Amino acid sequence: MTKQAKFQTPSGMHDILPEDQPIYQKIYNTAAHVAEFYGFQRIDTPIIEDAELFSKGVGLTTDIVEKQMYTFKSKGGDYLALRPEFTAAISRSYIEHGMFNLSQPVKLYTSGPLFRYERPQFGRFRQFHQIDLESFGEKSPAIDTQIIQIFHNILKELKFKNLVIEVNSIGDSQCRPYYKKLLTNYLKARESSLCSDCRRRLRENPLRVLDCKEEKCQPVKAHAPQIIDHLCDECKVHFKQVLEFLDEAELPYRLNPYLVRGLDYYTKTVFEIFEDTEQGKALGALAGGGRFDALVKILSGKDVPATGAAAGVERIVQVLKERQKKSFDASQGKEPSQIKVFLAQLGELAKRKSLRLSEEFRKAKIPIAESLGKDSLKTQLRSADKIGAVYALILGQKEALEGTIIIRDMRSGKQDIVKIEKVIAEMQKRLEK
Repeated sequence: MTKQAKFQTPSGMHDILPEDQPIYQKIYNTAAHVAEFYGFQRIDTPIIEDAELFSKGVGLTTDIVEKQMYTFKSKGGDYLALRPEFTAAISRSYIEHGMFNLSQPVKLYTSGPLFRYERPQFGRFRQFHQIDLESFGEKSPAIDTQIIQIFHNILKELKFKNLVIEVNSIGDSQCRPYYKKLLTNYLKARESSLCSDCRRRLRENPLRVLDCKEEKCQPVKAHAPQIIDHLCDECKVHFKQVLEFLDEAELPYRLNPYLVRGLDYYTKTVFEIFEDTEQGKALGALAGGGRFDALVKILSGKDVPATGAAAGVERIVQVLKERQKKSFDASQGKEPSQIKVFLAQLGELAKRKSLRLSEEFRKAKIPIAESLGKDSLKTQLRSADKIGAVYALILGQKEALEGTIIIRDMRSGKQDIVKIEKVIAEMQKRLEK
């Protein structure tokens, strides 16, 4: 006898179960509502892109390209990748569809799954979801602040408290080369104190050392020269204006001179948003991004200033679920249901009529529950009680023939008979009370 295989989700990937769907939808709906208020329009790009898009746009020496991309060759010989991030993909779409001919700035937002092969750990998955906003064609520091404000507002709408924005400038092609030389000299003198990854980064991209989270590298980072002291005049003015806009918007921020973000395309402003609590620090940034003025030029040769950011959905879900659980435990009661009406039916004729009646309730925007496969009234009323329904509608053979229906108040047990064509109006009246 052969042993049956036990299939599970691949390592680092997860199902989003029905009980978690409302949290995900709330996050997506909140983000869409705030983004659209600020003039951002929805875009969706393919999950699969040309792998070179990311190696060229994100950077060959980034962890994403070096170690984390899921790549494969198609039957036709194309070298493809599951998208590891949104910015390069949306930039490709902006270029491909000639959006530089539209009125600028072009503001776009999206959400969906991304894929990175990294060690699964607390709050990190190999398939994960992000909300992403990108703005093309505007070089004013005001748009940097607007992007920060939007993500701050989304998190506030989702009831996050004690939010703090960490912000820095990493300069541009004018001032960064000198700083990189300065940083390289500093790090080379302390190479033995760095982790193995940072010793490699020192040779390939020394700025990435400042992004390292390893405990061993923190003392070296803490005394490294700060790029903010070596900005060119243009970058200095830009960053000063970003901070002035943040002050004007009364957004809570602090300077982090070692914040660089992990991708090569960033220029000038970079930021991350945290919840300033012990749990928040352990979880990491909820959202982050910055300006990427060079990316469109790298991909197409056209000089287009741009800025954007993304928020990790799973991290937000994790916090919201924990809070929901604490709130539920504290109440020590039954979790409230959105469904207040249960439709019980007995017999074939009643079941047939209930299908049409369910559609009438849908049109009236009154959510209902039912158990079409159950014949016992006792079992169906038990189901109604389990979901916390306030009313049970009972449609038996007799009622189906007479064109009536029984309304049972689940709290008092009181029952009333009404004409089936009047039940929608009656339920609207009762539920309003």
